[in-house]
Amino acid sequence: MIAELQQVVAKYAHALDELNVPELEAVLTEDTTWTFTMPGQGVLGPVAGRAAVLEFVHDGHTAQTGRVRHHLNNVVATMADATTAEVRASLVQTRNTGESIRMISTGVYTFGLRRSDGRWRIAELALTLDNAL
Repeated sequence: MIAELQQVVAKYAHALDELNVPELEAVLTEDTTWTFTMPGQGVLGPVAGRAAVLEFVHDGHTAQTGRVRHHLNNVVATMADATTAEVRASLVQTRNTGESIRMISTGVYTFGLRRSDGRWRIAELALTLDNAL
C-alpha cells in the first residue's frame, strides 16, 4: 500500500513537469485543494477544485522559462485508515534553460490522499517553500 501512495506522488510530479493534463486529472480528486506557504508572502490559496488547480498549473507553465523539474525525495507515507493517507516529501525544484541549470527552490510537500473508485488520489496538497520564488 505504501508503494501505491508513493507512486501517486511520483505520477503527480511527472505530470506537473510535463503538463500532462490527463495524468494530473487522474491523480487529483474533483474537490482537491492546494495551498502554498512562502517566506515573506505567507499562505497563498487555497486553490480549490480540480478545474481551478489545472488552470493554476497551466498558468504557471505559461509563465515559466526553461524546463522546470520537481524532484521529490525522502517520501514518507502514513495511513490514517483504509481510505485516507498522508504523504510527505522533500522538494528540490530546478530550472534548465539549455544554457544553465540552477536550483530554484526547496521545500516540503504534504499530500492528503483519499481512496475513491479503487484508486488513491490527491485531495489536499500543501507546499511549504524554504525560499520565496
